[in-house]
Amino acid sequence: MKKKLVVVLIFGASLVLAACGSSDSPATASKFNKQDVTFAQQMIPHHRQAVEMAQLAETRASSPEVKSLALAIESAQDPEINKMTGWLKGWNKPVPDDSMSGMDHGSSGTMTGMMTDSEMTSLTGATGTAFDTMFLTMMIKHHQGAITMANDELASGKSADALALAKAIKSAQTSEISTMQGLLKK
Repeated sequence: MKKKLVVVLIFGASLVLAACGSSDSPATASKFNKQDVTFAQQMIPHHRQAVEMAQLAETRASSPEVKSLALAIESAQDPEINKMTGWLKGWNKPVPDDSMSGMDHGSSGTMTGMMTDSEMTSLTGATGTAFDTMFLTMMIKHHQGAITMANDELASGKSADALALAKAIKSAQTSEISTMQGLLKK
């Protein structure tokens, strides 16, 4: 099971990294629309929260599979944050500040899958098996929200780079959801 999980995680991360190649060129920066900006501005704090959740697993998770999955999530999403930040700067659009990752977006309806402040507090206070179950359950919801956002981008976006990232996010996070659902059944 461990080897299969690692292979799935590495494959998913490689898909995301391949789709995120170096595409910050000014030639592509001019071809974007409002949906591309919305996608980047919402996905940045969404990813920041996922990274925050993943970092908690290092000291709180008991399952090596959960720790490995969390590391893969962090390793994939940190570069994506940097990529989207570069796009927004190139498009002369505001970049969400770091403080947004801790905001209670779960009840605002603007970013699906975001954990509320209360949920994040509960996750922070959990350890061991309780943390593992809470992390997996919350991250499934979080990934489902990211997939919804990616689908919105795929339906209405214009930027080839943003569309490629949305496709990669959808693919990688769909795979990770399957892995997490399997871990919850253990």
